[in-house]
Amino acid sequence: MNLKTLKNYVVVLVLIVSSYSLASAQRNQSYIEKYSPVAQEMMHEHGVPASVILAIAIHESGSGSSKIAKNLNNHFGVKGKNNSKVIRSAYKGYMSVLDSYNDFISVVKRRKATSNLFENSRGGNYRAWVRALAKSGYSRTSDWASKVIKTIETYDLDNYDQTSSST
Repeated sequence: MNLKTLKNYVVVLVLIVSSYSLASAQRNQSYIEKYSPVAQEMMHEHGVPASVILAIAIHESGSGSSKIAKNLNNHFGVKGKNNSKVIRSAYKGYMSVLDSYNDFISVVKRRKATSNLFENSRGGNYRAWVRALAKSGYSRTSDWASKVIKTIETYDLDNYDQTSSST
């Protein structure tokens, strides 16, 4: 292979990676626009920062594009029973995406590592929330917390944690 051919392959590879990254960013932005009102409502009602809710859902469901999100309405990777005839999965099935969001809040409330956050950090300090969830065993992946925090920071999701005077 000559140098010119190698350069052409590199250019094509860069274009493919760039287009994938752009598509992923657009999918994430659409997901945020669609579900940020739900996350904010849950933050106001229960105290979990909207940024944490959104970032975990984006990470766990591929912004709603994963098989479990599409077939089981599971946007948080919660394990449990499902009645799906479409896919076999160890993940819990829900009647709606909203049911998945509500169950996520229930899961977080039941964890000892996050229970004090409901009193001390309602709607704030997303890093503390993510680290407490990681410590509680929400995910067994060692870099889970850093990926969720990076999602929050990449998309400025902490802006959704701000409470306006009109709410």
